[in-house]
Amino acid sequence: MKSPVVFPLLVVLSFVSQEENSILSLNVPVSPGYYQDGDFIIGGLFSLRVTSGDGNGFGFGNKFYIPDHVHVDLTKHYQHLLAMVFAIEKINKDQNMLFNMSLGFHLFNVDFIEMKAVESSMSLLSGKSPPVPNYDCRSKKRNKLVAVVGGISTGITAQSSQVLSLYNVPQISYGPFDHNLRNRIQFKSLYQFPMNPTALYQGIIQLLLHFGWTWVGLVFPDDIRGEMFLRDMTQEMASNGLCVAFAERIPEFPVEATINNQHFVERYTFTNVSVVFGDTYSLLRFVYKLFCNMPFGNIWVTTSEWDITLLPFGQKQSYTYFGGGLSFSVHMEGIPGFNGFLKNVQPAKYPHDIFIQDVWSILFECPYLYQHRIRLLSQCAQNGSLATRALHVWDMNASHQSYKVYSAVNAIAQALHEELSLRVGEESLERDASIASHFPWQLHPFLQKRHLVKSTGKEKIVNEKITTKFNIFNYQSLLNDIKAHVEVGEFIFESGGVQHLSLKDELIMWGEHYNETPSAGCSKSCTVGFRKTALEGKPFCCFDCIPCPEGEIANETDMNQCVKCLEDQYPNDQRNQCLPKIMTFLSHEDPLGAVLISMAIGLSVLTALILELFIEYRDTPIVRANNRNLSYLLLVSLMLCFFCSLMFIGQPSPVTCILRQTFFGVVFSVAVSAILAKTFIVVVAFKTVKPGSKIQMWMVTRFSNAIVVTGSLIQVCICTVWLGTSPPFPDMDTQSEFGQIILQCNEGSPAAFYCVLGYLGFLALLSLIIAFLARRLPDRFNEAKLITFSMLVFCSVWICFIPTYLSIKGKNMVALEIFSILTSGAGLLCCIFLPKCYVILLRADDKPRKKLLEQIPAIRQIK
Repeated sequence: MKSPVVFPLLVVLSFVSQEENSILSLNVPVSPGYYQDGDFIIGGLFSLRVTSGDGNGFGFGNKFYIPDHVHVDLTKHYQHLLAMVFAIEKINKDQNMLFNMSLGFHLFNVDFIEMKAVESSMSLLSGKSPPVPNYDCRSKKRNKLVAVVGGISTGITAQSSQVLSLYNVPQISYGPFDHNLRNRIQFKSLYQFPMNPTALYQGIIQLLLHFGWTWVGLVFPDDIRGEMFLRDMTQEMASNGLCVAFAERIPEFPVEATINNQHFVERYTFTNVSVVFGDTYSLLRFVYKLFCNMPFGNIWVTTSEWDITLLPFGQKQSYTYFGGGLSFSVHMEGIPGFNGFLKNVQPAKYPHDIFIQDVWSILFECPYLYQHRIRLLSQCAQNGSLATRALHVWDMNASHQSYKVYSAVNAIAQALHEELSLRVGEESLERDASIASHFPWQLHPFLQKRHLVKSTGKEKIVNEKITTKFNIFNYQSLLNDIKAHVEVGEFIFESGGVQHLSLKDELIMWGEHYNETPSAGCSKSCTVGFRKTALEGKPFCCFDCIPCPEGEIANETDMNQCVKCLEDQYPNDQRNQCLPKIMTFLSHEDPLGAVLISMAIGLSVLTALILELFIEYRDTPIVRANNRNLSYLLLVSLMLCFFCSLMFIGQPSPVTCILRQTFFGVVFSVAVSAILAKTFIVVVAFKTVKPGSKIQMWMVTRFSNAIVVTGSLIQVCICTVWLGTSPPFPDMDTQSEFGQIILQCNEGSPAAFYCVLGYLGFLALLSLIIAFLARRLPDRFNEAKLITFSMLVFCSVWICFIPTYLSIKGKNMVALEIFSILTSGAGLLCCIFLPKCYVILLRADDKPRKKLLEQIPAIRQIK
């Protein structure tokens, strides 16, 4: 039957004929394929062997370096073909399918040769091998081609689809999903199984993060699909803090001269971990290149399409290069009944299977005649079972590709059944008429309802799953030195971005090169206590390590920034842990506190003794001079000043914080006011009061008392305003001393505090000026000089106090204030009263009262 589409196919054939002058001159073996009769035929394009020599290399010609006359029999790929046979047998046994019509198949081995895929596709269209272009040699009433399943790689799928799309024959690829095959013009009848590449990339990223592998190499095919992987993976890695150590492209047609070179070797020594993306075709091309060099000790992270166990070399050599590798495989349910079907597969049961002979002879090690290049199948176990074969040469569990083939056949059968169902009721469904009136393109509307992605770019998914699950396998050495993939974990990726990685680290074996989990980093990991700092001109994964600054820690390795400790914590010497700070304050048990308490008590006792002495000798002129009541008041106020310093020692409380500053300010104001009053009396007594004038002396006494009261009341008002606006309160100083929290009183309002001190300074300065002016009065019982000297000491202490107070922190600041109180009080006590005590105690026999009264009649009237 003449095909309705002639010109496009003739263009393909004319291209081939220009090279070889005949369609039969494709430089590939012509094979009739494995055929089983049926009302409808499903074609199959499988890759069961890789050959080289005599022009039968990868792709077109012998451009890939494999030793001449070497072929690689991929026995595990034979399971893909058996999955299709099993699916069709199961459908034919189902009475509810296809209205008693049967499915047949026509299966071809295209190896990995794209021109062989083109020839096989044309054979499927014409129904004859070798093909007869533009003619259908099948019966009009039977053997209608409805769809094709294949191939396993992008190249095989693309070349066969360009031929099948000319006649709009549906084709379902069981290879890895490729966005480049969704071109609606080139591949308009091609379907693929959907796969979310983002889920795979995220799974690999989470695996790398789990083991801390930040410096990783990428290996991928040198094609558009590989470049998309490089682009997307690089972006995902960068967003997760990972870097690409190198990017190795697997060339489509490498030559022998490029295999063993120093540059290739150096790349794989950059890191211990490499992520490999590709299919079996790229695996074999890369492995031959890899095996020409010494093992690098890399850990390979791959996908299920990169099956290491397919390698035709010895298990030991394969394990040396790839042992410990981890691979991701999309989780799938098992094929019901497929395991039992495989156990019953034998050459005698499928005599028309032209492929089972070679597979059987390899699996059961039949004798091989090198001269005739044939195996003696009769001399090995023809009745053997595939279940008895070693795991590395045959796996009874359905592979990911086998599951795809099985699902593809079921999708085609369901679509065909729905298409035939439309005719029921319209007309009697006759077998021959139904077959004759069926065309492959009629299945497209029904296939688009399946869980497939059509080349138009539109996804039609029934019961779409919201999660993608991957099983993670580890390439291990099992008992009896068998090498196989062992499941060690899983990765679940949900559509909302939620992801979960589960790994059983204790089950992972890292091959011959590592006894523990290998590391993969551009720089050595920064230990705790150090943080990373970037190196100029290098990726962010390359860094130096510097210690954390003061007050910060790094409690994890490879931290970008150190973490500040809380205010109540401080870093240890290693700066990897925050320790709780010790609460401290100027306590009574503290040596400094004990010394200050002793000084305060000693000065208080001394003041009390002087007060007692003055009371005892209250009628003596030296006591009566300058108003003895003011002397009593001054001594009492000084004693209270010494006692108030005790409130500064001990754990601060709200009461002590409020009382100690205000009490100190008021008491000292009373003392300084009393000194100012005494100074005023000296001046008035010697210069303004007439001798014998009791009224004037009474007024002087009252005025001096008013000075004391007024001076004290002003300080009381200042303190009252202070307490009413911003009173002192207990506070914690976490910064002054390392590792300690100082409990102290916060002044509340520093301005009010300095107002109190400033007012004291004003009174002291006024007393100093007046006393200085009165220093030349008669020196017998004249306190002016004593007051002048005491005010100099007092002002010196507090002038030195202010800058020192501002420059220190913590409990030393409290100790300084106590010391200033005690020192200034002691200066007043010693400078004013000790000379008088000396006179009273040591010069009691010297009583020049008459001479003094003659010189200063006014003293006689001072009480």
